[in-house]
Amino acid sequence: MSSSTDSPCVWIIAGEASGDNYGANLAQALRQRRPDLRLRGMGSEQMRAAGVELFVDSSELGVVGLIEVLKSIRFFIRLLRDVSARAIAERPAAVVLIDYPGFNLRLAERLHRAGIPVVYYISPQVWAWKKGRIPRIARDVDKMLCIFPFEPAVYAGTGLDASFVGHPLLEILAPLRRDPPPRDPNLVLLLPGSRSSELKALFPDFLRTAAQLQQARPELHFMVPLPRQSCLEQAKSLAAATPLPVALSLEYSVGETRQWLSRAAAGLAASGTVTVEAAILGLPLVVAYRLNAVTWHIVKHMVKLPFVTIANLVTKRCVYEEYLQDDAVPEKLAPALLTILPGGSRHDEVVAGIRECTLLLGGDNAISLRVADAVLAAMKNDAPNA
Repeated sequence: MSSSTDSPCVWIIAGEASGDNYGANLAQALRQRRPDLRLRGMGSEQMRAAGVELFVDSSELGVVGLIEVLKSIRFFIRLLRDVSARAIAERPAAVVLIDYPGFNLRLAERLHRAGIPVVYYISPQVWAWKKGRIPRIARDVDKMLCIFPFEPAVYAGTGLDASFVGHPLLEILAPLRRDPPPRDPNLVLLLPGSRSSELKALFPDFLRTAAQLQQARPELHFMVPLPRQSCLEQAKSLAAATPLPVALSLEYSVGETRQWLSRAAAGLAASGTVTVEAAILGLPLVVAYRLNAVTWHIVKHMVKLPFVTIANLVTKRCVYEEYLQDDAVPEKLAPALLTILPGGSRHDEVVAGIRECTLLLGGDNAISLRVADAVLAAMKNDAPNA
């Protein structure tokens, strides 16, 4: 890593674990293109390991939920003020903002006013809701790097330079894609989400669905991959409180979700990023989700999309069947799962659909290099060095 103050400086700002991962890959790609670059920013362990000098550790910034955000609002206001002041003082050649729109869109506004080039990597999901943000984003961002092929059209007519670069998970999951383990034709994954509210809302019915499948196909067995020990404890507690008509052949795993996505025959998943990972890794899924009644009433009037699952939005057809709210019940989920297991009536159709989805998401693995090239093109050459 060059320490020369004559080298241009690029900032990378990430606020969550996924952004830290994407930021680390981008840092490596930037160094590959420009070994003289100095990289600074906000991130966590992966970005630090990739050679980014962190002036903010973001490992505790992943706040979820209205109450939690309100409790932390003074902290975030102070953080925004401090990072903005530092940028104005140091004037990096470009700042890359990765996802995290609640913070990063406000930072983009301040950077734009200061004349610092802003590259936004991973568009806020304004295509789903909050379309009123689009003019503000177009005003404050110099380059938008989109990870879904339908996103650049969202910014058409705004004057914002928006382009599709591919999904970074293609790159991250490349080792598993290149050398996949053999699939167990009788293994079904239960993927009820990572948040406590998701587990509570979905896991009991996922277990009841598994019980119906076990009765229909006794040779099946089930794995519940979870991201954290706290999720495992909650899942086991919910399982103990859920009466079932049969004893399930059921196991749990912590921190190995991607490996199990590569080994199973099919899965039942909560809507979320795991469905993108499953598509890239070739796993047929049935997707379910359930919100509390008030939130659902609000969301269904705000979000006007034909699907909620990315594989379906990208391919513009129903690859992964979706069962939302009152439809997310075992009586509908179990028959749908039987159709996507090997030999099932939809299995080949789903496999073809997720292959198409993977190609449309970018296909190859050079995502970070594409992003790096866009960042280098956006750099302000006459910017003072930080």
